[in-house]
Amino acid sequence: MKKILSVYVVAYLILLSTILGMLYVYPKLELHLMLNSHHTGIQDTFFPYFSILAEGPLYILALLPMLWKKFRLTLFFALCELSAGTILQVLKHIISHPRPVSAFEEYSDAVLPVVQGVDLHHSNSFPSGHASTFFVFCTCCVLLLAYRYGQRVRQNSQESCILPCVLALLLVAFAALGAYSRIYLSQHFLSDVCVGSIIGVVTPLLMFYFFGQKILKLGAESRHVPQTE
Repeated sequence: MKKILSVYVVAYLILLSTILGMLYVYPKLELHLMLNSHHTGIQDTFFPYFSILAEGPLYILALLPMLWKKFRLTLFFALCELSAGTILQVLKHIISHPRPVSAFEEYSDAVLPVVQGVDLHHSNSFPSGHASTFFVFCTCCVLLLAYRYGQRVRQNSQESCILPCVLALLLVAFAALGAYSRIYLSQHFLSDVCVGSIIGVVTPLLMFYFFGQKILKLGAESRHVPQTE
């Protein structure tokens, strides 16, 4: 379990360190233009739909385990998302930073790249709720993937962890792409998605740490393997 989780966390920390470095070196508006200045027709079509995953489809995917009576899986995601969402809404209304479209109105020389058909928001930019949802979902998936792998290793010590580790890396990339979609659509700054991602990663880890014993009861739901003499 620790190997898979370590791969995910280390990959995220590398990504986070890169982002923090960029935030330190470049001014906020200049950095946004750097990250959002290369639009193509394919990306203009792809990112609006990809970003919408955090507005419903990911929640539907979290309900799928209920079809196999794995109610605790869905409950775990719901608790993580509810906790992260509460933190986000409190920060959004306390800090109340303007969105990119509002921030760039003060600079007539700067042209903000936008995607036609996308309704731009003007307030409560910090932090990004979409980025948080993407990372909450992917972190929950990694935690449960790592746990299930740990169960299988106890039954078969020769079980390879290569595929689960690759999946962990893909989940980091998936969440990062979802977070970047908010920058591409000029709905958020990099700092917004950065903090949103931190909330999205830390919240499930803490929830699993404090409520892990109940989540680990999932083992009782797995099929019993009869022992042979």
